[in-house]
Amino acid sequence: MTDPLHSDLLALAREAARRAGELLRDGRPADLAVAATKSSPIDVVTEMDIAAEKLITGLIAGRRPDDGFLGEEGASTDGSSGIRWVIDPLDGTVNYLYGLPTWAVSIAAEQDGERVVGVVAAPMRGETYHAIRGGGAWATGAWDGERKLTCRPAPPFEQALVSTGFNYVSEVRAHQADVAQKLIPLLRDIRRGGSAAVDLCDVAAGRLDGYYERGLHPWDLAAGDLIAREAGALTGGRPAQPPSHALTVAATPGVFEPLQRLLEDFGAWHD
Repeated sequence: MTDPLHSDLLALAREAARRAGELLRDGRPADLAVAATKSSPIDVVTEMDIAAEKLITGLIAGRRPDDGFLGEEGASTDGSSGIRWVIDPLDGTVNYLYGLPTWAVSIAAEQDGERVVGVVAAPMRGETYHAIRGGGAWATGAWDGERKLTCRPAPPFEQALVSTGFNYVSEVRAHQADVAQKLIPLLRDIRRGGSAAVDLCDVAAGRLDGYYERGLHPWDLAAGDLIAREAGALTGGRPAQPPSHALTVAATPGVFEPLQRLLEDFGAWHD
């Protein structure tokens, strides 16, 4: 039976993600990539990012004033309730800047340090993914009602479709490209979506067999990691370690271990 507190946290997270997603979708200038109203288009994206985080934290704090926050755009309070919200108000900022649809609002709730609720809203897809610890993963979209998410049955590894991401720092990106070059001949193919939160949800939804990335922060993966695990995927970092800034891996069982082992052999992680 679902904890009533967790159900309440999920409802609040879903409302906050929906409202922030609408703000970002409806507030994006049509000519953002060539906007002349600011010193650069990046300034506009940053303002939207900050506005979305303020909307989320303001809504949650208004309902639950004793909770803590950890947000990409600077929200950081400890709180006294044992609940902490981990927020990425705009995951996939470059996609957002260029008008590509793969960006998302990611909100997770932790209770006493353990993740219990995750919501990822992808407004341009018209989809929202959510999970409660122990309650499975679900999505709403163009279909009727809520759809239960289940990761794909494991294919032979050479038929696995795997996504990854690349860092903003050119030296790190070059190393990541080297790792990807080594992996490509061993897989069906590699994708690069541009949003860690959406990639993790695509593993949950059976649209990818696996995903890995170096350099993620807690807010990048908090909600998506829970959603992937509740859909039956395995997640981790380096062998026997949890997902971390060094390495995050998520995959359907059967793909996870060989992918993680290869990434370790190829030095995909960093200290």
